[in-house]
Amino acid sequence: MDRVQHHAAVQRALALGRSNDPAVLPELTRLLAMPSPEVRRLAASAIGKLSGFGADPATAVRALAPVALRDPHPQTQQYTLKALKCYGVAAREHLHDLDDLAVAPRARDYVRTAAGAAATAIRQAVELAERQAVYVCQRCKRALAPDEHERSQKAFQRDYCDICFDKVFLERRNWETHVELQKTIAATDGTVVQSDGERQIADALSEMGIAYRYDNRFRIVKGYAIRPDFYLPEYDLYIEYWGMEDNLDYRIGMLEKQKLYQQAGKRLLSLYARDRPHLRERLCERLATHVRLPLASGSESA
Repeated sequence: MDRVQHHAAVQRALALGRSNDPAVLPELTRLLAMPSPEVRRLAASAIGKLSGFGADPATAVRALAPVALRDPHPQTQQYTLKALKCYGVAAREHLHDLDDLAVAPRARDYVRTAAGAAATAIRQAVELAERQAVYVCQRCKRALAPDEHERSQKAFQRDYCDICFDKVFLERRNWETHVELQKTIAATDGTVVQSDGERQIADALSEMGIAYRYDNRFRIVKGYAIRPDFYLPEYDLYIEYWGMEDNLDYRIGMLEKQKLYQQAGKRLLSLYARDRPHLRERLCERLATHVRLPLASGSESA
């Protein structure tokens, strides 16, 4: 972008920010993708201002969230976090990401502060909305008492009456037990995983000094929780090892899970059973497209 184009984009972002017109949201979204951090910062601030003038919250959050969580320019990220905070309940899907950013050691202090403030404000908006809402059980459709809603949301991120809660709890406990029994292979750092492919990934991440969470449950899409194989909190990056894609049922589940990541705007790095002969090399290659690290290919895995 040359100086004339940059100046024009800056002035346009400022003008749109002063317009108080929600109809300019699409144009601001385009400015939010410009290469200039100053233009992105001004566009984000303008989108935040539009929250009080009827801008569509879902559209605004879709535009703001990737910049708020991953923009390479810290000041732009800070201002975008402030804008995201203005959309309250509509941004609830990103609370996990904001919590991680608030404690990310690689982030600037003021970015961590802004992420924490955004998460607090969004939670307060969610709590207020929930106090005013009427909820029904997703299984039997009976209206819920406040304590039933609170209990089931805390446990499952879904609404169940007490009777259905107990049934779901037993189903989930049996499934959790099944998953845990599949974990029989120890990685070098002591993490117990389900397959040799996952062990190679865990060992490679540990050797590169990359912190990860293994097989934690994350709420990805409203009302739906999934268990990513690996999550890298410092980079907001998910890694899935698809080790049985030749199985039809497994493949259907794999495609559905990949769709959920895409719908939620999550960054996903996929590795497959066919990558296993060179798994570390493939992991390093694909990591390098997502994070800025001095990664070497390393030796090929056997």
